[in-house]
Amino acid sequence: MSSESSARRRARPRRILFLLGFVAVCAISLAAFGILDRARGKQEVKAWTDEQAIPTVRLVQAEPGPPEQSLLLPGNVSAFNSSSLFARASGYVTAWHSDIGAHLKKGDVLVTISAPDLDQQLEEAKAQLVQLQAAVEQAQANADLGQVTNGRTARLVAQGWSTLEQGDTDRLTAASRNAALAVAKANVRAQQAVVNRLQELSGFEQIKAPFDGVVTARNVNIGDLLNAGGTSGRALYQVADIHRMRIFVNVPQAFLGDLKPGVKATLHLPGQQETFEAELTSTSNALEETSRTALIELQADNPDGKLWPGAFTEVQFHIPSDPGTLRIPSTALIFGTNGMRVAAVDANNKVVLKPVRLGRDLGNRVEIQSGLSLTDRLIDNPQESIEAGAIVRIAGSDVKRPKLAAAE
Repeated sequence: MSSESSARRRARPRRILFLLGFVAVCAISLAAFGILDRARGKQEVKAWTDEQAIPTVRLVQAEPGPPEQSLLLPGNVSAFNSSSLFARASGYVTAWHSDIGAHLKKGDVLVTISAPDLDQQLEEAKAQLVQLQAAVEQAQANADLGQVTNGRTARLVAQGWSTLEQGDTDRLTAASRNAALAVAKANVRAQQAVVNRLQELSGFEQIKAPFDGVVTARNVNIGDLLNAGGTSGRALYQVADIHRMRIFVNVPQAFLGDLKPGVKATLHLPGQQETFEAELTSTSNALEETSRTALIELQADNPDGKLWPGAFTEVQFHIPSDPGTLRIPSTALIFGTNGMRVAAVDANNKVVLKPVRLGRDLGNRVEIQSGLSLTDRLIDNPQESIEAGAIVRIAGSDVKRPKLAAAE
């Protein structure tokens, strides 16, 4: 029994030493693991901090422009020809022959005017013309007689049978009668002009259509008194030629370089589902200083008369685009002393500053005529202080977060 108890007493310190050694080893292991984990956490925190110092940017890319530029502007429709008809002869209206909407041919009578005063003046002028023509015949006879007498007297003077005084008298008398004949003929020409003028005026007793068209306004009634030559107030008739229409548009200066004769356009009229095709024919070649716009004219065929003068229309121009022109958001531009530039990101996520040449400003987008390609990755809203070669991080890419809890 004593030997067993002594053996037990000797084994107990060994067990205690073993337990103490095991505890010491565990403590050292835990301490080493903590130190290593803290070091690793510090490295991750440092890497994360360095990574956070790299700016995060959002990328955009250039887009090709459409094959056709669409420009929509308001316009006004006008008749190809429009005429306001006034009275040229004074008198009373005895009849009118066409109302609004009537289709006319050139020469159709619209208004018949009774002008008795003008008719009497014409008859009087014709009678005076007859009198003057008779006076010419009388003057012609006197001139012929004076010519014969002068010739006879000249022979007698040469033969000594008549005096020189008589010869001078007959010669001057013949010259006087020739002058009287010339005056009589001039009077006839003057009176003929008067007759022609009155005949022309009498022709205005009928107001006729100046061209093929349609009546757009009538402001005359039977019995109205008309005064010749009046151009103030309302016209008797408004006639419009609508077989082809003119469309006038004020175009901003920025688009005038693309609008040349021959450019096509589509007309959209409020209240009509149908569209109409038009073609640019001419420009005013001048800008309004207040609006910086130029007036241009388009023309459109109107065989069915669906386009009316005075109508409002939206004109959609079809402008061929330059295939090399790209479009980017206006927020990608950098305005600086070095001109217009953009900030691109290369394959290594480094910034590359590229100068560009701008085209038109389209509001939230701008056209780039040169300096970019479709594959360029551009920074949206770049800082003005951004420098070439700087490293950036792309928004949306995976970012490692430090394990702060483990480090602690």
